[in-house]
Amino acid sequence: MTEHEVLHVFCGPDGGHGNALGVVRDGAAVPGERDRQAVARELGFSETVFVDDARRGAIDIYTPGLRLPFAGHPCVGTAWLLGVDRLVTAAGVVGVRRDGAFTRIAAPAAWAPPRTLRRHATPAEVDGLAVPPPGEWIYAWAWQDEAAGTVRARAFPGRDDGIDEDEATGAAAILLTAELGRGLTITQGRGSQLVTGITPDGLIEVGGRVRRAG
Repeated sequence: MTEHEVLHVFCGPDGGHGNALGVVRDGAAVPGERDRQAVARELGFSETVFVDDARRGAIDIYTPGLRLPFAGHPCVGTAWLLGVDRLVTAAGVVGVRRDGAFTRIAAPAAWAPPRTLRRHATPAEVDGLAVPPPGEWIYAWAWQDEAAGTVRARAFPGRDDGIDEDEATGAAAILLTAELGRGLTITQGRGSQLVTGITPDGLIEVGGRVRRAG
């Protein structure tokens, strides 16, 4: 087993839940894309990050089945772990800032992989959803309080790679924020929390609490 750390990203207000993230600090130990993909598949997290240059914040992101130029929860978690003020991804440079307990990253919404944003009438409808069959990446959401900007969401990647439901999904939160044109507080999965906003230059921020596993 490749040496790695496990973080929980987008934890709830009580520090619970969050989406597990594998981080291989010594990216040079797994230099090839094929080998990195094999490690990510073996670890089985929704995403695994390989750190290629900790000082520069250069990272490489994989799901169990494919490489991603950009993803939200890996960037938030790795930025927290490395303590950097930016990350360098295959998509481009990602800004980082810290806001109390929250680590936030900022990126163009166009970098987020496409998702189907499916609105439901009530949070109870979202809670009652069954996992859909593979084939479509669905972000199911409903307003908890539209005036306050609070949302209930669940995420179903549909990739048939062992991740039937994603506990907390930064890229989908970025897309929803861009579509609605406002900052949000999102409760996703079993109790994870994501906060989003729009910067003056039009980038979308997503952030949350991070903790080490265990």
